[in-house]
Amino acid sequence: MKKLLYSLILVFTLSTTVNAKSAINDKPKTELTAEQKVELQSITKRVEEIRSMDRSTLTKTERKALRKEVKELKKRADFLNQNVTLSLGAIIIILLLLIIIL
Repeated sequence: MKKLLYSLILVFTLSTTVNAKSAINDKPKTELTAEQKVELQSITKRVEEIRSMDRSTLTKTERKALRKEVKELKKRADFLNQNVTLSLGAIIIILLLLIIIL
């Protein structure tokens, strides 16, 4: 029973994500360039097109391709907005490594 409880806690902590954004902005956020703004607008327009689509008529492979495209667009948009996401498990591992090293 203890092994099951420990493994569930481990799975929960490793699967939880935390948005690693600083509460205090040490450096001012840089404005997006005109090219980046255009790219961000095209990404949002494409995502809106995909969401408004009638996906019930698509085949399984087409739906899978759309899902993959949306994920790639989200990654690109996060990169443009300079968002960084770390999992809680990664943060714990980093802290443990720092404790061991120091």
